[in-house]
Amino acid sequence: MASTLPRLHDPISLCLAAVVGFSLVFLAFPGLDLAASELFYRPGAGFVLSQDPLLRAFRKSADLSLAILLTGLTGRLAWLVARHGADALARARRTVFLLAALVVGPGLVVNGLLKSWWGRPRPVMVDLFGGEAPYQPVWRISDWCQSNCSFVSGEASSATWLVAALVLVPPPLRPVLAPPVIGYAVLLSVNRLAFGGHFLSDVILSWTISGLIFAILFRAMVSAPGLARRARVRAWKGGAPVTA
Repeated sequence: MASTLPRLHDPISLCLAAVVGFSLVFLAFPGLDLAASELFYRPGAGFVLSQDPLLRAFRKSADLSLAILLTGLTGRLAWLVARHGADALARARRTVFLLAALVVGPGLVVNGLLKSWWGRPRPVMVDLFGGEAPYQPVWRISDWCQSNCSFVSGEASSATWLVAALVLVPPPLRPVLAPPVIGYAVLLSVNRLAFGGHFLSDVILSWTISGLIFAILFRAMVSAPGLARRARVRAWKGGAPVTA
């Protein structure tokens, strides 16, 4: 019986608990959102940091980082397919996982579903910060925003994907590379708060929802025992190591 219970250290269980826990926190204390946005708001001037050229350039660096990484992943996968055919999918499970994670997480769930249908107005649209819409709590579907809305942050989700790309880094190098990559992702997300583009809850729930999606996909596509075993067999038959 005990073996069927979720493990406390299991990534899927932790991410699910984080989604539920932070949702309850922001529903119970909506003032956290308002207080965080108020730090960057100046009455009569708005979110002044949104006009800062350095911060605007920093925001654009995310697009460049995503483009470079996506180009590298697709190029690597294309090379493996040309060399190994169908076996490339088994040899490059981590690469395939990252491409699928980008499509499903930031693509379908965050931008395709949540941002398109939940209708949460951004801070710059809220009456407390110079707009006309009332503040809407997390998970409440509203009609105060028609498209590309606040809940949840697409750029925070993409930043989380950059962190997920650390699965391609050899384990000995991860402790070295993880802090700057995570720091970069956090700063990209906080930048959206400074611009009045997202509430704190949009960012944190974007991290946790994206993390949950990535954890599920990683379990299904990379660490599932059956897949790992078949990948090792194919690599052994082909005489080459698995490049997962």
